[in-house]
Amino acid sequence: MLSRRNLMAGLAGAGLAMAAGGRPARARMDVSGLPGDFLIGYGSLIDADSRAGTAGARLEAVPVRVSADFGYRRVWNLLAGSGFTALGLERGGGEAPAETINGVMFAVDGPTLARFDRREAGYDRVAVPAALVRSLSWLRLPDTGTAWIYVPKPGARSAVPDAGHPIVQSYVDLVLSGALAYGEPFAREVVETTFGWDTFWLNDRPFARRPWTANPAAGTIDRLLAGTPPAAAAFPKRLLSEEYAARHLMPARAAEPARP
Repeated sequence: MLSRRNLMAGLAGAGLAMAAGGRPARARMDVSGLPGDFLIGYGSLIDADSRAGTAGARLEAVPVRVSADFGYRRVWNLLAGSGFTALGLERGGGEAPAETINGVMFAVDGPTLARFDRREAGYDRVAVPAALVRSLSWLRLPDTGTAWIYVPKPGARSAVPDAGHPIVQSYVDLVLSGALAYGEPFAREVVETTFGWDTFWLNDRPFARRPWTANPAAGTIDRLLAGTPPAAAAFPKRLLSEEYAARHLMPARAAEPARP
């Protein structure tokens, strides 16, 4: 796996080439000692702690952008078994064209890749052509290896949020807290290029009425969501737990046929 020490050592070994005019060019990473597989995270995997929880160690990542030529766009479309809707990708086309997807890219060895595959069991791992991935930092991406991204498996689990599978704010916070580590413009781009924001949006923060006590970034996150399309249209409809239950869950239960 790619540790900060290995990453810095690779850069030191590569050195800085000089561009025309004597200006330093981007460093080219020495990949001789690095794994051949890389993952591109565009949702919860943007967050460093979330990655570490799966890998068992910190995984340094490079902010990247996947070209719209890849043919997908980021959307709320995977119904998780635990009762919420997670971020996924869908094929672009027609009135919903493919879009750029910003996220992070990090190296994994074989056992670590297997752990992420188990974590993302509702997704297929799809290769992304290297020419369609651009670094958003001064670090240059490796010239070798395979970049992978997770796409929801086709079938019943790939759908839109519903009353029993809302967008949950704790998941949104995880994604955007991770994105804010790369700057507010990067986090805003995540919001701008995420589609499917829905009225089924549950504010499940531990202290929803005083969110800053648990997450210092809560105010920044809410400001981004409230002021950035397409999330801004759905943000006023985000509901606290008791409000969500009253509006979406209790009417649905009342409409269910009586059991014999």
